[in-house]
Amino acid sequence: MDTEALFSPFTYKNLHLKNRVVMAPMTRAQSDNGVPTQQIADYYARRASSEVGLILSEGTVIKRPASKNIQNIPDFYGTEALNGWKNVIDAVHENGGKMGPQIWHVGDTRSSPDYPAMEMEKASTMSLEDIHDTIAQFAASAKSAKDLGFDCLEIHGAHGYLIDQFFWEVTNTRTDEYGGKTLKERSRFAVDIIKAIRSAVGEDFTIIIRLSQWKQQDYNSRLASTPAEMEEWLLPMKEAGIDIFHCSQRRFWEPEFEGSDLNFAGWAKKITGQPTITVGSVGLNSDFMGAFAGENSAKSDISELLKRLDRQEFDLVAVGRALLSDPQWLTKIKNGKTDEILDFSASSLRILH
Repeated sequence: MDTEALFSPFTYKNLHLKNRVVMAPMTRAQSDNGVPTQQIADYYARRASSEVGLILSEGTVIKRPASKNIQNIPDFYGTEALNGWKNVIDAVHENGGKMGPQIWHVGDTRSSPDYPAMEMEKASTMSLEDIHDTIAQFAASAKSAKDLGFDCLEIHGAHGYLIDQFFWEVTNTRTDEYGGKTLKERSRFAVDIIKAIRSAVGEDFTIIIRLSQWKQQDYNSRLASTPAEMEEWLLPMKEAGIDIFHCSQRRFWEPEFEGSDLNFAGWAKKITGQPTITVGSVGLNSDFMGAFAGENSAKSDISELLKRLDRQEFDLVAVGRALLSDPQWLTKIKNGKTDEILDFSASSLRILH
């Protein structure tokens, strides 16, 4: 395989990457009471030492009630947790890597039965005061990321969690300024978060947002059914300060709209002119939802990925399960040892190695 496109450098603002591979955020829920341990630092450092261009952490939560639904999801606030994250980013840098935290609020999404759940009150509609404080706490965690020395940050706006719940007409039935009949109107919450984060971190710090059409509640959901609707969704976020759109699909090779073979990341790049990340079953023969049901997955070739990357349909490639099961995944590709890549085992979701 010609992997030149995969190993070409990427630069945007303050972000300088040695290649196009991003470690996708993958929930590990192994930070003791929200505090990342040395084991977490070692886990990310192994990927940094194995050629990964950019590491995005698992979702880390802001200082708000019900921001997490699993006790050991990491926090991104408070002295103890932030000291833990300082240890993580220092370890990643010492091993030649770059990293950004994914900043998150789960909203009213309940926990997986695979993890110890937290006791949560029944979800209630957020007041405007709640909304304004949530926006402020996103900005505070973002400022902490920059102060700790992270290279960028990602906002989690996908998969049916809080920000996505505002996007989706099924879950956002508000009648105030944070609701609305159109996707553009329902995007105001995300736009206000982005503006607050941009103000907190300055112009040169790279902000990524992860988006998806599908939800945990509905795999076939679509926020934008046409390119025109996608334009109304994405352009306000670009104008608010998003640098890179991280476009989550269950399978990256599937076209987003009829009449074109462009995937979600391809359309986002075409519409906004901004760099994009593609993600969804990269290097594996089945989509990731089966992994949470305990299904294993065999490796598959990445020729289709390389073809699309070479024609610049998108700029970066996020890899999740393949890097969980085999920290050396990218090194083996670089050295032409793809036959040595380990298949994905569902147990990798629960084991840090």
